[in-house]
Amino acid sequence: MSAAVTLCFLVRDGRAGREVLLGLKKTGFGRGKIVGLGGHVEPGETDAEAACREVYEESGVLVRQEDLRDAGLVVFDFPARPEWNMSTRLFVAAQWSGEPVETAEILPEWFGTAALPVERMWQDAAHWLPLALDGTVLRLTVVMDDDNESVREVLDYTSR
Repeated sequence: MSAAVTLCFLVRDGRAGREVLLGLKKTGFGRGKIVGLGGHVEPGETDAEAACREVYEESGVLVRQEDLRDAGLVVFDFPARPEWNMSTRLFVAAQWSGEPVETAEILPEWFGTAALPVERMWQDAAHWLPLALDGTVLRLTVVMDDDNESVREVLDYTSR
């Protein structure tokens, strides 16, 4: 069984070109890593509703469902910790209201999409985040190694 999760990436044109909003995770799963905004889908919520709610809770930014672009699905398989397995819907948004603020969970920061901080993120991000930000609609399964940090393999079901 996989937990239903969403991630939403806000993008904008910044001083150094295209930028994406990520954040330093301050609590819970992924603490200390740079992550996308998102979290669990609550009972009765759609993936899009969850993405909008999570962005607001983690950054104070309001995103409307109609402004979300579907960026696909990534299934994370943790063979050594199956309770961590996640089915993650990805969204990208170029329109929203408000400015990101620090919350109890996330310290938000803009990063250039050409220089993502992958060394500070979960190792799997380098495999799929640049593609999602460039418009690919992904269908991947990322199998993590027994250390729950390294990527064992990426199974790509994306139709190009």
